[in-house]
Amino acid sequence: MEMDNKSPEEKEQKDLENSAVNYIKYTGVAFQMIGIICLFAFIGYKADQHFQHTTQWITALSCLFGVCLSIYQVIRQLK
Repeated sequence: MEMDNKSPEEKEQKDLENSAVNYIKYTGVAFQMIGIICLFAFIGYKADQHFQHTTQWITALSCLFGVCLSIYQVIRQLK
């Protein structure tokens, strides 16, 4: 059995560093999700403009696809 010779202050500092790293990691994941969804929404919006649709089905479907893709990315990254 190995003894842990770290002081309580060192352990607290290590916990703070770990929580900061996790915060940055999960914040990045959130911004990535937003980026993916917005990109697909923009592509769908431009396609609907190009085809002059009165009902914006391509925008709706591309947003849905962007949400599914972003959830897939989150699951893949957090494993």
